[in-house]
Amino acid sequence: MKRILVLVSVLALSLVTSGLLLAQDNPFVGRWKLNVARSKFAGTQAPKSETRTVVPQGDGEKVTFAGIAGDGSTIAYSFTTNLDGRESPFSGAGPFGADAVAVKRVDANTTTSTLRKAGKTLQTTTTVVSKDGKVMTQTTKGTNEQGQPITLTRVWDKQ
Repeated sequence: MKRILVLVSVLALSLVTSGLLLAQDNPFVGRWKLNVARSKFAGTQAPKSETRTVVPQGDGEKVTFAGIAGDGSTIAYSFTTNLDGRESPFSGAGPFGADAVAVKRVDANTTTSTLRKAGKTLQTTTTVVSKDGKVMTQTTKGTNEQGQPITLTRVWDKQ
């Protein structure tokens, strides 16, 4: 009985440790603050503030956004993705009226994503985390809620 208890304890500790190591290997994991001053917003209003929190979940990650939009409204939405290019629904009001996002990992520090509304592509984004893991840059092209073209370069600082 004592051996079984020791074996179960070692196995549980190994699983927890491996999960932590996987999170450390993922440069996207953590809390990120939008650097509004270094970001560029063409065709849409810049938010007053925004944070992005990424936590490992299963084979992928859960991404949560919170902040204050340029018009003073609340930013609050999230999604969970396996980083396999399949659509994931938003929980909360998605950005630019989107109802789903499809995210695919390109390499260890790069993902591509597509925002969609009712199956129609609104925007495509490339997200790159710097080699030192301190800065994330997102380059977005597409349309806003009114169908007008937008180009965004969002710079996030790791907290």
